Amino acid sequence: MRASASTSRHTARPLRLLARASGGPRLWPGKARRAARTLRLWLDPAETRRRLDALERAGFAPARPSRPQLLFGGLDMLRFLIAPAARDYYAQQGISFGFHQLLRVLDDPVSMIDPTGFFSERDTIIGHLMQVVHLDPVYDLQLLQIFDDGLDELERQVAAMVDGTHPRAASIGAIVEEPDYHARLLDYVRRYRGDPGTPSPKRRVTELADEPRFVAAQRAFSTLPGFLHYCAGLPERPDALWRRARRLRAFPVGTPA
Repeated sequence: MRASASTSRHTARPLRLLARASGGPRLWPGKARRAARTLRLWLDPAETRRRLDALERAGFAPARPSRPQLLFGGLDMLRFLIAPAARDYYAQQGISFGFHQLLRVLDDPVSMIDPTGFFSERDTIIGHLMQVVHLDPVYDLQLLQIFDDGLDELERQVAAMVDGTHPRAASIGAIVEEPDYHARLLDYVRRYRGDPGTPSPKRRVTELADEPRFVAAQRAFSTLPGFLHYCAGLPERPDALWRRARRLRAFPVGTPA
């Protein structure tokens, strides 16, 4: 059942959505540069340490996983939480999962290169948070505290989306699924900044709500501390991580397999 049909994502023709999401040739070099910078961040062990240090100071790093553990933990998050929840949500919305992913890639390719956001730049994380109605946005708000001005800039940019002055308003408007999402997000960001324990606006799950493995994955990955704890519990050797990834077909209820 479609939850809302009043956004461009529901009403515009596919070619129009593709054109708006791409932003035109003028923006493509910048998107390519952001993608290249994200790959460089992944290859920089000093940056990984810096980010974990910042999260530890903020109280969000109960463990310090290695880069391979982060990579394979992110793969588990993608296949056991992000993708199933997205399919469930897009079925509610009555929109194509595959076409929607294409629109997201056109708007910002980095959102697919780094689905966990851990190796992304500040504005890439903010853009992703504004681009998609999130299952639970608290993870992204915690992640943005890697950057000294992360929450300040998030509030500024979401406010610009609400009033229509954000430079990516057209491309994000071609993708976001609910017309009041940015207003709800802005309200949450402001409440979170006053009280980080304030309840987050979780996206409704239907078919998966009572599926034990999905519920366990949601519990493991919905917060940044939970994700880092999960990653640190994975095998340490890359070859063991690779064997585990090939063997594992469903989320392990309990400790990582």
